[in-house]
Amino acid sequence: MELQQLRYVIAVAETNNFTRAAERCRVVQSALSHQIAGLERELGARLFERTSRRVRLTPAGEAFLPAARECLEAADRARAEVAAASGEVRGRLAVGAIPTVAAVNLPVALRDYRRRYPRVQITLASAGSEDLIERVRRGDVDVAFLGLPPRAEPKGVQSRRLGGGELVAVVTQDHHLTENEVDLRSLEDEPFIDFRVGAAGRAQSDEAFAAAGVQREVPFEVSSAEFMVDLVRQGLGVGMLPAAYAPRFSDLRMIRLRDAPTRVEHLIWDSRPTPAATAFLELIRADHEG
Repeated sequence: MELQQLRYVIAVAETNNFTRAAERCRVVQSALSHQIAGLERELGARLFERTSRRVRLTPAGEAFLPAARECLEAADRARAEVAAASGEVRGRLAVGAIPTVAAVNLPVALRDYRRRYPRVQITLASAGSEDLIERVRRGDVDVAFLGLPPRAEPKGVQSRRLGGGELVAVVTQDHHLTENEVDLRSLEDEPFIDFRVGAAGRAQSDEAFAAAGVQREVPFEVSSAEFMVDLVRQGLGVGMLPAAYAPRFSDLRMIRLRDAPTRVEHLIWDSRPTPAATAFLELIRADHEG
């Protein structure tokens, strides 16, 4: 069994097509088919069912695929560890972040990291905090930036706090509330645009309103800060955004809150970071502490 054979199996499984898999792997289709056939003979089982219309995994193929991925990941990690021992950082780095991360200038950090470690392949995924925690647990993401309510802590991962900050209300420039600073009770009768119930971005606001004894209506639930801002621009309600993030929307007006919701940003990672992830963590630590 060779690593190249595992790569071919994964490519066919992901494309459901031998021709497209061969194009992805940059080999002729006959060579790819020959290698997979040889692996099937070695295993004593068919990995794919082939028809004139489609290719799909057999039960044996379904069982083989996760182990094949683990083998390739282990091989990639072994190469990265050897390179790191020689003073070279390479491999892959998967970063995850909430869209409203503010404690770190993430675009600048990624630029600096890429300049310093050009042989590392970087990917970035944007998602909610709960999703990112799960992705780091599974190993799909190496490091991630979260925003959680003050009393919440990410579980099942390594983490460090990057800092906290208050939320502000964002409204249109011609909104009837003219004050620049109010308390939450002043917003009791306003319709709100916020994240879905249960999301970390929603929990920090809900907790603050509950502590203030204020009930609010949230007729518009969104999955991104950008969509929230789009709805605020149409005068559909009041949005809640981190004070460090909201100023980028210069066409909206910020209203500071005397009893503002707060959040804490966290950096999380797996208990066994790769050399590429370790280098990124060190860069963030140096930048943040500096």
